[in-house]
Amino acid sequence: QHQRHLMQPAFHRQRLTQYATVMTTYSARLSQSWQDGDRLDIAPAMMRVTLAIAAKTLLDADVEDEATDISRAITTLLRLSPRLNLPFAPLLRKLPLPGHIKLRRAQHYLDTLIYRLIDERRATGGDTGDVLSMLLQAQTDDGRPMSPRQIHDEALTLLLAGHQTTALALSWSWYLLAQHPDVDATMHEELLTVLGG
Repeated sequence: QHQRHLMQPAFHRQRLTQYATVMTTYSARLSQSWQDGDRLDIAPAMMRVTLAIAAKTLLDADVEDEATDISRAITTLLRLSPRLNLPFAPLLRKLPLPGHIKLRRAQHYLDTLIYRLIDERRATGGDTGDVLSMLLQAQTDDGRPMSPRQIHDEALTLLLAGHQTTALALSWSWYLLAQHPDVDATMHEELLTVLGG
């Protein structure tokens, strides 16, 4: 509840308007890279664009160059982390099993990324109005700043939640639009009229 209250201003109406600009910019950039007749795997494309959007809007970070590596690490983390809940998981984690090694590498990569973004923001000292700025300025109930680990955990959770679920929803939306040309045509007409082309 306390964390949610701290982050609430990042999701106010004027912030969402700014986020919409980021979303349309990144989406337009992606669509301009496509050519008529191209064949592409839409799921990875949606993963990359939603990751870039989530990182920019939530953390004010440009991660497009790292998107493939980040997405791969997130996928590994989400696929293999349920193993951590198995009985004897602490003992099993010590074994050099291929899955555990991959999981540790993915966790290390994401930890390094998030801590780097936190350190960069602290170094600039700026408030960009994003969630990361608010987390860095936030105080606990007793007036202390949040620990680096708390900030890391919140930022990583938002990055995970803000990109993977959205990418999956968009991927299935493209599939469903391909199955229903009448709905696809209606959507294109609305895009032309509402967004002016």
